Amino acid sequence: MIYIKSKREIELMAEAGRIVALAHEKVKEAIKPGVSTLELDKIAEDVILENGATPSFKGYNGFKGSICASINEVVIHGIPNKKHILKNGDIISIDIGACYKGYHGDSARTHAVGEVSEARQRLMDVTKQSLFEGLKYAKPNNHLSDISHAIEAYVLENKCDVVKEFTGHGVGRALHEDPAIPNYGPRGRGPILREGMTLAIEPMVTAGKARIRILADGWTTVTMDKSDSAHFEHTIVITSDGYKILTTTEGGSF
Repeated sequence: MIYIKSKREIELMAEAGRIVALAHEKVKEAIKPGVSTLELDKIAEDVILENGATPSFKGYNGFKGSICASINEVVIHGIPNKKHILKNGDIISIDIGACYKGYHGDSARTHAVGEVSEARQRLMDVTKQSLFEGLKYAKPNNHLSDISHAIEAYVLENKCDVVKEFTGHGVGRALHEDPAIPNYGPRGRGPILREGMTLAIEPMVTAGKARIRILADGWTTVTMDKSDSAHFEHTIVITSDGYKILTTTEGGSF
């Protein structure tokens, strides 16, 4: 079932989203060679707790971290670890969720560590833009798959690939609600978008083939060909004439 949110629920989700964005900004400031993903996890958790929220991911189905920290060929669900040290030239995807008064915000960004290659910068640029290509279709009376199709079309046009095993999702009182939101597929399929729907749109894009495997820890998801991957995500609400991003701060850069 897809839940239509009330004005009050959307206000609470906007505050959750603001807290997520604050955590992202603090983590971004700390990303540099020599820093561990566990240190980044602590920074994000502190921001979330200091703002009256709780980390959505910590303890979720047994996940140990407050964030997902996924380096290079890790697509998603990288577990923060003191042994995972950032190196110059890496890229790292940071996924953060916060729950504020029972409502969740969820957002991901991929960052360069120091100076990165042109290929890695291009992958990040393509992935980020694919999110906004999809959001062009986030408006009432469009089909959900109009977003999905736009994301895939842009990614393939730019000679990258989209992961199909994981999707975006509805979000609200639960971290994952209906509907699932693939990053691929034809136009004109799935639910009709309605004002008050809250959705997490999140393309996961690979530089090589988007075949994946999950490591023995049950979480860490990597590309089978060891090609790089990037991940961008926003939580949005469908408005009367389009959409509004909830996982941002006033004047934020993403």
